[in-house]
Amino acid sequence: MNNDAKQQLEQLRQAIDNTDSQLIELIKQRSELTKQVGDVKRHLQAPLYVPEREQQMISARRQQAEQMELSPDLIEDVLRRIIRESYRTQTAQATPTSCDLERPVVIVGGRGRLGTLFCRLFKQTGYTVKVIDKGDALSDITEHHPQLVVIAVPVNITAQVISELPKLPDDCVLADLTSIKHQPLQQMLAQHEGPVVGLHPMFGPSVPNLAKQLVVACEGRKAEAYQWLIAQFTNWGAHVEWVDSQAHDSSMGWIQVMRHLSTFVYGAHMAEEQADIAQLLQLSSPIYRMELMMVGRLFAQNADLYADIIQSHPEQFDVIKRYLARFQHTLDVLERGDKANFVETFQQVNGYFGEFAEQFLQESEALVQLSDDQRFRGAATG
Repeated sequence: MNNDAKQQLEQLRQAIDNTDSQLIELIKQRSELTKQVGDVKRHLQAPLYVPEREQQMISARRQQAEQMELSPDLIEDVLRRIIRESYRTQTAQATPTSCDLERPVVIVGGRGRLGTLFCRLFKQTGYTVKVIDKGDALSDITEHHPQLVVIAVPVNITAQVISELPKLPDDCVLADLTSIKHQPLQQMLAQHEGPVVGLHPMFGPSVPNLAKQLVVACEGRKAEAYQWLIAQFTNWGAHVEWVDSQAHDSSMGWIQVMRHLSTFVYGAHMAEEQADIAQLLQLSSPIYRMELMMVGRLFAQNADLYADIIQSHPEQFDVIKRYLARFQHTLDVLERGDKANFVETFQQVNGYFGEFAEQFLQESEALVQLSDDQRFRGAATG
C-alpha cells in the first residue's frame, strides 16, 4: 500500500470516527428527550410501552431509509436498540394506578429474586411495600392492612404459604406469581373471600424493566377490584394475556417442562461425554451457538427452581415418556437407513407447522445475525 493510499485510509477512518461521535451526541440528545417524555407520561399516567407509537416511529424511519437508499432493516435494528434503552430510562418514571396509596403492598417472598424485582417496581412507582420472608410470621401481614398481597415464593411451597395466610381485608387483592396456576388459584379462592387473581410473569428476575414483557393472567374473583393491578402492569409496559388456569398449565407443560427437561438432559449428556465447549463454540453455526447459549443459560441459574418447575407438572410425565419413545423410534429409523421414513415424517411435521414454519424461519434470521455479532464481538472493521 503506497503512502497516498495509507493517508487516504487514515483520513476516511478519521471521518468515520467523527461521524460516530456525532451519532453519540445525537443519541444523548434523544435520551434527554425521552426523559422528558417520561415526565409527561407520569403526569398523564400513560403506559411505558405504546405499541402503536413504536410501530409508527419504526415505519416512518424505514420509509425514510428507503428514500435515502439505506437498508431499512439496519435502521430498524438501530432504532429498536435505542428505544429499548429509553424504556429502561422511563421505568423509574412510571406512575401508580391505584387510587389508594396509603395502604401498602405486601410481598410474601420479597427477598427472593423475583420478589426483589417486584419490590423495586412497586417502590419506585410510589407504593409503600412491606416484605414478608423467611423468619417472618405470616400473621404479620395483618398489621399492615394491605391493599395487595403478592405470593412470590417457590412453587413447591406456594400451597403451604397460601393455606397459612391470615384473614385479609375484604377488599385486599390476593395474587400469586407462580408458574402453575390452577391449583394455587383454587387455593387462594378458598383462603380469601376478597378479590383474587393468578399471575405468571413469563420472564426472569434479571429483566431491567417490563417493557414488552408478557404476564399471563387467570381470572379469580371480583375482577373490578384488581383492575388497577392489571393496569399497573400495562403502565410498566407489560402485555397481559388472559387465559383459563387449566389451559395455562397445559401450555406450560410444553413451554417450561418439556423445554427445560430437554435442555437439562442435553447439558448433562455434554458433561458426561466431556464435549469440548470452547471448540464447539469455535466451530459452531449461528443456530447451534444459540442452542448452546440456551443450555448454558439454564445451568447458570438455580437448580432448585428448575427441579420445582418440572416436578410441579407430573401430568406432563406421560407426554415426556412418549417423547422418549419417539426419540428412540427415530433413532431406529436412522440406524436401519430408512431415509424415506424420515423424510415422510419430516413432511408431516412441516404440514403440522404450516405457515408458522416460514414465520419462525424469518424471525430466527435476526437472532442468527445477533449470534454472528456475538461471535466476532471486538473484531471491528472500518
